[in-house]
Amino acid sequence: MEIPGKTMEGHFALAVRGYTHSTAPNRRYPDVVTQRLVKAALAGLPPSYDVPSLERLALHCTDQEDDATRIERQVRKSAAALLLEGRQGEVYDAIVTGASSKGTWVRVLQPPVEGRIIRGEAGVDVGDRIRVRLISTDVERGFIDFSRE
Repeated sequence: MEIPGKTMEGHFALAVRGYTHSTAPNRRYPDVVTQRLVKAALAGLPPSYDVPSLERLALHCTDQEDDATRIERQVRKSAAALLLEGRQGEVYDAIVTGASSKGTWVRVLQPPVEGRIIRGEAGVDVGDRIRVRLISTDVERGFIDFSRE
């Protein structure tokens, strides 16, 4: 939908001015909105939504998607912690995936899980291959804690 007085950006990678994208209309509410706008345009009818309504819907849908993403991430972290529960003391090959003042994180290669180094993280940097020992898991919080070997 072209908004009067606004520049339409289109899709940079496709090099097109007019662009929309949707999946099956029963999958996501933003796609239902898109389908309604396209249907009205094809029928020569006015848009199904005014600009303020579209802006409110866009914000709401973005918030809902962000919430779903956070929940999915938490479920993945808790599932990984559950997978390692009861395996304290085991040693794994890992790659450092994050290092900051907030902590140092690693991805274990087998099984593919991520956790935090809580002992022995000094001197490691992103990309380093190290060995880590599982110290603890907290399934509810999705925490996996390692020490450097």
